[in-house]
Amino acid sequence: MTSLPLRVTRVTWEAEGVVGMRLSAPDGRPLPPWEPGAHIEVRLPSGLTRQYSLCGDPQDRRHYEIAVRLEASGRGGSAEIHGTALIGRELVVTQIRNHFPLETADEYLLIAGGIGITPLVPMARALAARGAEWAAVYCGCGADTMPFRQELATAGGERVRFVDTATEPRPDLKALIGALGPGAVVYCCGPAGLLDSVTEICEAAGARCETEHFGLATRRASVAGEEVELDLRRSGTTVVASPGTTLLQAIRQAGVEIESDCEEGYCGTCETRVLDGDPDHRDVVLSKAERASGRTFMPCVSRACGRKLVLDL
Repeated sequence: MTSLPLRVTRVTWEAEGVVGMRLSAPDGRPLPPWEPGAHIEVRLPSGLTRQYSLCGDPQDRRHYEIAVRLEASGRGGSAEIHGTALIGRELVVTQIRNHFPLETADEYLLIAGGIGITPLVPMARALAARGAEWAAVYCGCGADTMPFRQELATAGGERVRFVDTATEPRPDLKALIGALGPGAVVYCCGPAGLLDSVTEICEAAGARCETEHFGLATRRASVAGEEVELDLRRSGTTVVASPGTTLLQAIRQAGVEIESDCEEGYCGTCETRVLDGDPDHRDVVLSKAERASGRTFMPCVSRACGRKLVLDL
């Protein structure tokens, strides 16, 4: 899509440390369509570009709704949104993507941790509307920090379990996932620790699992390490990435186009096939089995365990 200037027409307090923001076309024209699981890329007044899950109603083509938690140790985007008077300001949406689509299944289990609830709210509404078999578990440290509790309760009623981890034990995810039927799918969004746990449980149980990361809780410096020689086999090009350059940057500097989005290792857009060499995986997208196979990697953050990688580029 081309850049889309949208006006901030509403800012709301959704929970402790979480603000909601509504974006609308200045001329009132319908906005491009989207489906549950989608996110938009927003250019903030400072020039920073950040991705936020859409949490409104896909049928409402007049507005986009996002919610942003203030992250004290973040990279500045959430602080800018929380600390800037944005009502009436125009922001530019540069991308609408969906790496977390709601697929067809016999049964659904939605698992959310904290602000990870945002992409799951539209999913819950869609599943309720189609009369699907589904349930949701929403965990947060303090009920007052958990946005969209009422929206989720309205959509699911007794299907939804709220867990305040500040006052009660964490849910037995192993039991919940183990009780699912063979045609079920688990959708999970939240902190890296939660996603790692859910992914591991699902792999052990043979359950289908779809996850979305809203950021990296822990991350080694993406440009640290020795220089790496990249043999771009289809292009017939060899390029050397210095320790201060990401492999993605080196590939582009060689004149080879490669699609990317977050460039932080959690969206999967830049996934690239590895023909030879041992990748040093630093993303949070690939499963343990996928990492062990070494067949693909994310050049935006990953490097190499050896001196050279041969890529299908």
